[in-house]
Amino acid sequence: MKKKVSKREITRTRAVQNNLFACGLLGKICRPLVVHYGISQFLGYFEWLFYSAFFMRYVINSLENGDSFGTIMKFVVIVAVVMCSMNFYERVLVGHVYPVCEAKVNKGLYVKLFRKSRNVELECFENSDFYDKYTLAMERADERLMMTVSDVFKTVFGAIASVCAFVFMYQVDKISVLFILFPIIGNFIFNRKLSHIDYARNKDMAPHNRRIAYVNRVMYLPEYAKEMRLTDVFSLMRRQYREAITGLADVTKKYTKRALVLHWMYVMFTFTFIFEGLLIYGAYRTLVSQTMSLAELAVITSMMVSTTWILIGFTESLTSLFKNGLFVEYLRTFLEYKEKIPEDSDGLDPGKEIKSIEFRDVSFSYKDKEVLSHVNMEFRGGKTYALVGHNGAGKTTMIKLLLRFYDPTSGTILLNGRDVREYNLRKYRALFATAFQDHRMFSMSVMDNVVMGEEVPEKEKEQRVCEALKLSGAYDKVMSLPKGVQTTLTHEFDDEGAVLSGGEFQKIVVARAFVKECPFKIFDEPSSALDPIAEATLFDNIYDTCADHTLVFISHRLSSVQNADWVYLLSDGTVKEAGTHKMLMEQKGLYADMYAKQAKNYLALSSEDKTGDEAEEQGIVASVEGGGLA
Repeated sequence: MKKKVSKREITRTRAVQNNLFACGLLGKICRPLVVHYGISQFLGYFEWLFYSAFFMRYVINSLENGDSFGTIMKFVVIVAVVMCSMNFYERVLVGHVYPVCEAKVNKGLYVKLFRKSRNVELECFENSDFYDKYTLAMERADERLMMTVSDVFKTVFGAIASVCAFVFMYQVDKISVLFILFPIIGNFIFNRKLSHIDYARNKDMAPHNRRIAYVNRVMYLPEYAKEMRLTDVFSLMRRQYREAITGLADVTKKYTKRALVLHWMYVMFTFTFIFEGLLIYGAYRTLVSQTMSLAELAVITSMMVSTTWILIGFTESLTSLFKNGLFVEYLRTFLEYKEKIPEDSDGLDPGKEIKSIEFRDVSFSYKDKEVLSHVNMEFRGGKTYALVGHNGAGKTTMIKLLLRFYDPTSGTILLNGRDVREYNLRKYRALFATAFQDHRMFSMSVMDNVVMGEEVPEKEKEQRVCEALKLSGAYDKVMSLPKGVQTTLTHEFDDEGAVLSGGEFQKIVVARAFVKECPFKIFDEPSSALDPIAEATLFDNIYDTCADHTLVFISHRLSSVQNADWVYLLSDGTVKEAGTHKMLMEQKGLYADMYAKQAKNYLALSSEDKTGDEAEEQGIVASVEGGGLA
């Protein structure tokens, strides 16, 4: 029992800390908004208490005491002026201050979030748990942060107002205070139980709601449109939708009876018992026992209404604080996360020259699974290297380590004889130009998708982009588009935007590596979506253009690696073979076996008139003895 209580106290403590963190964060972004939230909530509760506890009592007492009409009206006018001023202040907040501050909060908060997301290491985006919390932190973050701070002030001033209401009623009539217990019971017991039921019901409904959301999404997304029209999959989707609706109905029935009883108890305790009970009690004191004045009756009935709504507001804001605490937990965890490889990490300037990059006994594990084991390899400046091997051999992981998306679990990577972790990260990465296989297009112009924000003189930009597109083979296609290199890619924001084929998109990605001026160029499966002729042309251009650069490319098609200065064959996370194409063919190991099999397939396709045995024999002879493909 003690352990559970302790855990609950820690949770509550953390929730309080999270809400204070939210106030501090909003204060740093827009301090005036926090101040206005505090003033606004204070004035709101003050108005409730003033009218019910003081204004009514003063007016009725003045009438009973026979005060002059002028005196009463003077007081009423002063109150009216003050209240009108408060109302004007609220209108100014709603009409001017809040919109301006909300825009400032939106900008300030998302700048922090975007900077943080830009600064965390790649592993965070590949960690599903971290990524889920990141997306939850990002979703309507500005609105929820402002709501959290507003609820903090509602809770604080609600608690103060509740105590004041209790004191005022106690001063008027000690017994009347007992009636406040009814809304307290209604809000803190029955309403809390209702919240638990709502939580359980929503949790049970979640799978059905996800299914409904999925069906709704599938019905309007363009990528599903062809299958929806060519098959009868619509009937299956409709069945899933009906089952989900039925599931929601079953869940609703499961909780209806308990929720109905608890809601009835909540209404009775929160409203009926205090309203009817206090009115009957006050009427008896005033009319029967004549121990309460009309002014006191007016005050306690007015205070009864105010106190009820103050308690309801206080309870709701307190409940919201704990709900908001979870959101703030995600936001706080993300913003306070200590990056393992911060993008803004400073260090030595690596310069512009690459003499050598060496992997020295490098091992790497991801989620406790070893991906690379004791890898030793070297890339010398101005040379061309190929990384080959089956899927999952560790080729792309090598590139990620080279670019410092990750750091080795053990071993070191050296640039010009110095550990790469000693260099300024952004300056280090500026040494590399990359064309990834799992590329992404942005909803921007072709030019921006090629340049990718790199510093290129404006006068030279279009010329260099066009040259890069020619080298990648995308120039003719791009120039056939309505606006050429200024054509927007995708239809995300432009109905006239271009949606290219996978091969054309890949060529634009390759152009990114061509356009960037740097000493080291990396091509990850640059021809996977290209036909053989386009592939041959592309590799000729890569070899010619990158002759003075250090070049590394990954390729499954071994016909493209023959001209590399050095080939590394990876298997099971380590370097199994290394050497020139000729050396590896002479070893007759894994590389020669892979090459022979690919040669056999190519020859089988181009020699349909020959028997299978002839094609196989000529393929092996051509690849092993001749050192090349026919």
